[in-house]
Formats: sequence, structure tokens, C-alpha cells
Amino acid sequence: MSVAKVRELEKQIYELGQQLHQLRRETEPEEVPDYPFQTLEGTTSLGEMFAGRDRLLVIHNMGQGCRYCTVWADGINPFLPHLETAMSVVLVSRDDPALQRRFANERGWRFRMASHGGGDYIREQGTEPGQGNTPGVVCYQRREGRIYRLGGSSFGPGDQYCSLWPLLSLAGLSAEDWTPQFSYWKRPEHMDDGGANLND
Repeated sequence: MSVAKVRELEKQIYELGQQLHQLRRETEPEEVPDYPFQTLEGTTSLGEMFAGRDRLLVIHNMGQGCRYCTVWADGINPFLPHLETAMSVVLVSRDDPALQRRFANERGWRFRMASHGGGDYIREQGTEPGQGNTPGVVCYQRREGRIYRLGGSSFGPGDQYCSLWPLLSLAGLSAEDWTPQFSYWKRPEHMDDGGANLND
């Protein structure tokens, strides 16, 4: 494969991305219910998560047991201040609120969080029909007291939502060659401090 062919395909992908953006803008929004969620402060709703904004980005995370979901959230977290200039952002999973917050604190995430508990929201608003609790993102708009789904997209290895995949691709590595981990620290063969009470 020549460099010229690679450049041409990159150009085509960019142009298709522009077409996708336009199609999304032209797609008719779908009205949705005001689903309930649980937070550390108690019950909230999809409408309340807009927090006075007219747009809401909901990140669908499978929970603290998924390494891939953790990678996407790790990647989106630094962009949060930028995203929040345009819309409200909330990360949801089926984990209970206390577990969500503990895990978020461990990762340094700044997201507002809520639990759907595996209920109607994730069954009806998933990014893959009939798949339920799968990773992805959905955007909503609030108009005249009603909530509309603008669109959604799934997360998956090699997608456009995690910058790791194109960087790995440049190095000739695919999603089959690399798997994310929660931590990359490896215990040395010799611990200079003696290694007492070490958590692996």
C-alpha cells in the first residue's frame, strides 16, 4: 500500500465524516420520556440532568468492571470543560451511585454521574437496539418542556471517540493487538523498600 493511497483514503474518511455530520443535523429528533435516575443526592430525572441547558450529552458506561468503558471515560474527561461550554454532560451506568463515585475518584473523573440501574432508560435509549447496557453516547435537546433525542452512537475498539485507536493504527497495531488495563504498573522483581504490605 502506497503513502498516496493512505492519504487518499484519509481524505475520503474526512469527507464522509462531513456528510455524516450533515445527516445528523437533518435527522428529525424523537421525543422521549423523562426517565428517573439515582444519584448520591437521591432521585433525579433526565430532564433535571440538563441543569438549565438546552442540550445534554449522556455517556453510556457499562460500569467499573469494563476496561474499555474506562478508557473512553478517561479520554473524554479532559475535554469536559470544553464540552460543558456547549451542553450539560452526565456519565451514566448501572452501578449504584456510591460505587460510581468511588471509581470516578480513583480515576480522577470530573463527570456528574447518575445510575440507570439497568432499568427502562438503558433498555429503551441504548445506542444499539435491543442490546441494553452497551457503551456509547446519546445527545438530547430540551424544547418547551419536552425532551428529544438528537442522536446516539456506540463506542467500540477502533471507533472515532477514543484517540488511542488511530494512534495505535499509526504504529501498525490493531484492537486485536492491544487491550486496555485499569493500571499498567508492574511489580518489579526487586523492591528497594522491601515490598512489605504491597498491593499488587
